[in-house]
Amino acid sequence: MAEFDLAASFIPSLHKPASLLPIARHRQSLLYLIETYPVTIVVGQTGSGKTTQIPQYLEQAGWCSDGKVIAVTQPRRVAATTVAIRVAEEVGCKVGAEVGYSIRFEDVTSAATRIKFLTDGLLLREALVDPLLSRYSVIMVDEAHERSLSTDILLGVLKKILKKRPNDLRIIISSATLQAEDFLNFFKGDADAEPKVEKSDALTLDELIAQGSSNNQGADAELGGSIGRIINLEGRTYPVDILYLEKPAEDYVEKAVQTVFDIHTKEPDGDILVFLTGREEIDTAVQAISERAASLHPRAQSLMALPLYAGLSTEQQMYVFEEAPENTRKVIFSTNIAEASVTIDGIVYVVDSGYVKLRAFNPTTGIETLTATPVSKASATQRAGRAGRTKPGKCFRLYTEASFQSLEEATVPEIQRSNLAPVILQLKALGIDNIVRFDFITPPPAELVIRALELLYSLGALDDYAKLTRPLGIRMAELAVEPMMAKTLLSAPSFGCLSEILTIAAMTSLGGNIWFHHDGEKKRMESARRKFAVEEGDHLTLLNVYQAFVTKGRKEAKFCHDHYLNFKALSRAVSIRAQLKRYLERFGMNVEESLSSSNANKQPLSVGGGGGPDKGEQIRRCLTTGFFAHAAKMQPDGTFRNVAGGTVLHAHPSSLMFNRKADWVIFHEVMETGNKTFIRDVTKIEKNWLVEYAPEFYKIQR
Repeated sequence: MAEFDLAASFIPSLHKPASLLPIARHRQSLLYLIETYPVTIVVGQTGSGKTTQIPQYLEQAGWCSDGKVIAVTQPRRVAATTVAIRVAEEVGCKVGAEVGYSIRFEDVTSAATRIKFLTDGLLLREALVDPLLSRYSVIMVDEAHERSLSTDILLGVLKKILKKRPNDLRIIISSATLQAEDFLNFFKGDADAEPKVEKSDALTLDELIAQGSSNNQGADAELGGSIGRIINLEGRTYPVDILYLEKPAEDYVEKAVQTVFDIHTKEPDGDILVFLTGREEIDTAVQAISERAASLHPRAQSLMALPLYAGLSTEQQMYVFEEAPENTRKVIFSTNIAEASVTIDGIVYVVDSGYVKLRAFNPTTGIETLTATPVSKASATQRAGRAGRTKPGKCFRLYTEASFQSLEEATVPEIQRSNLAPVILQLKALGIDNIVRFDFITPPPAELVIRALELLYSLGALDDYAKLTRPLGIRMAELAVEPMMAKTLLSAPSFGCLSEILTIAAMTSLGGNIWFHHDGEKKRMESARRKFAVEEGDHLTLLNVYQAFVTKGRKEAKFCHDHYLNFKALSRAVSIRAQLKRYLERFGMNVEESLSSSNANKQPLSVGGGGGPDKGEQIRRCLTTGFFAHAAKMQPDGTFRNVAGGTVLHAHPSSLMFNRKADWVIFHEVMETGNKTFIRDVTKIEKNWLVEYAPEFYKIQR
């Protein structure tokens, strides 16, 4: 045992000592500002140490006495988990003890947790139960400049809470330089008479105190007085050479792969970070690197390609932070997660495709797509900065300099381009009925608000006076799934298929892929997938996969391997399903498990099999009650049109409805790739069900 203890005390350090981070010399100034003002805006480049160090400084300064907790919100799940793991390591505890994290369907905290990392959406959910967020002494909203939908709403809610808790709550907002003044002005509200806030760029403590006392005369008691300060933490960055293409790339994924090999063969040591837009592009690139790396000179340094995107498990995401083996160069293909949220040491070269996938909601069609869009100048600059963390670096932009000059200055906030139904449902549940009067940093367009209210009304969540219905609307807001799926789940008992819909909800919430294949096995994976296929579509097929997994795959690892099933993703589906089931049981809904019940679907749910064709039909009818707004009609050429008729939709190649006939379908999600709009998780329905289950939404024209 002594040997183990000795080894445990010599764990090699994975990161710089905290005392070397740029933030260390600002510690006293920061703590003074946080003590003195309700709101502190921290401006610092990624890598300055603000996310990992500020919570620790606060905890050491006593902000967790009386059982209070420090919350640090992140726009992305990946960041919440990776930062929590890093801080727990620095503090010297297990994740879930003094330092923990909480993301949708995964809570790694305990009664001992003092520093809690969580997504901003999850903190909003906590406000449903505790409207003043009274267990938190400090709430730090990290990466606020990304302006995610939940961040914007959270800031509006915090502004309200601050009016009720001016003395015992502190709000810290960490932001890129561009928007610091905007955030401060937002919290100041109408106190325009106050002199302009000066940036305290590492002021000495004496200067800060002197400044505080001169500002503090009588005005500080009310929030309009002197609500906050901006503090600048300069990050230690090295120069980065920016290189552009002479002419635009036809295929940026292919160009990115070529550029990686150029860097690998011609440039000195240093890891490479490549920005692409999503999972499919990243998987393609990782595979291309693996295949072509074999042709490198046997004595050359080898290349290790790693993916980083939101659908990966926490364990898979952690690989990118590990040091590469000897004589190996790491190349990480990432979405814009690595732009600001997470810091990966050792990056010297950045390859920027110039694109990012953004949500775009079209109020006329009611369809929200994920579309690859050119990045903004602010994002491009942020990406380039990742190359100058440890030594001078290079950024290869896969576009021309003229293209860079024509980019927008900053990305349009999500609230101006998203489906607002989930947000409005949450605001109503928080008791904020008058959406128009809610204090948004950037107000959403009226058209988006109207469409969201229409959809929620059609789903039965709102009544004629736009108030939440009881119990349906209130329960929909409490469930941790989007409104359409929440309605489907809550309708399931009346169709006698609650257990099955629970499984479908868990499977569609995964975000990752349930299938996997190694190089050259794609055809075999496709034929394995066909064994689970149900003619009526993807949702029933997902149900089959899940049922096969819980009866066979969990016990026999070989089963998953032989059927090309992703064991980790399906295990996660089991845990998501258990959590959703607990929600429903809290509402007094009894879930009879179909796997053990007498009317079981012991066989896969094929037509005429196990549960009989009527069970399959009940499930499809039930899905229609929630997803009626996502209905489409098949055209003679095999494409689909949404009901309004304005959008051509293609079944995604991963869907069973790819190259199959179906008159009418409903679909779960939409994505744009190239110039095509694809629909995923597609299921056949009957046209008359639309009118039957959504009479407020559809009328048959005579």
